[in-house]
Amino acid sequence: MIQVHELQKLYEQTLAVAGISFSLQPGDICGLVGPNGAGKTTTMRCLAGLIAPTSGQLIVDGLCVTGDSLEVRKRLAYVPDDPPLFDDLTVGQHLDLIGGLYDVPNYREKSDQLLALFDLTAKVNELANSLSRGMRQKLAICCNYLFDPKVLLLDEPLTGLDPPGIRCLLDSIRDRAARGACVILSSHLLAMIDHVCSHVLVMQKGQVEFFGTSDNLRQRHPEASSLEEAYFAAVAKPELASPRIMPIAPTSIHEAFHATVLR
Repeated sequence: MIQVHELQKLYEQTLAVAGISFSLQPGDICGLVGPNGAGKTTTMRCLAGLIAPTSGQLIVDGLCVTGDSLEVRKRLAYVPDDPPLFDDLTVGQHLDLIGGLYDVPNYREKSDQLLALFDLTAKVNELANSLSRGMRQKLAICCNYLFDPKVLLLDEPLTGLDPPGIRCLLDSIRDRAARGACVILSSHLLAMIDHVCSHVLVMQKGQVEFFGTSDNLRQRHPEASSLEEAYFAAVAKPELASPRIMPIAPTSIHEAFHATVLR
């Protein structure tokens, strides 16, 4: 469903992502964790097709992100930590817009269900600029859930949510994954995503410190009683050297990708 091979992203002289590789299947929920500046958002934005990778190959649902960006965006939803909304549109008009753009069958019925799920029904006629931070987050999630994407990229989606909102979102993520969606969830609130994630991708300074199942991470650090403790154990090491830029020969990407990532 998601296959990343040797993803690198260079901003001028800064290497934000240093040749990372991982793969996820339908139904997987991957917690993307790491300190500020680890490269988490850059990785998500590259996967979403919003910024071009410097090198590497990104596949979403069998499509190359850089070559089939329009088709990829029909199957993928990306919710950033501060989702952009149209301040002069109401809550309901946002969902009408998405339903029309993605040609969602019975989108009004689905919109009503999503608004009820996230406790936004009473706000349906209110402008987006009148909403609280948490309500804006919920609206963005509703808009992205409306067209049933196969891949969900959620960058700090718990920001601004109250406890009922957090529980509702995490339950909805489990439900989406159970129905075959692949989810990457970035969060600093490790205690809250501990029991949601099937996989964990730990990044630090643009590199992967660990990728595997949550159980694998705990087995590697048996002294840890939680995902939070296992995370600190995974990143507790001497100061890393600056990542080296590893060029990839264009003629070998396809062959190396299939040999090392696909399964």
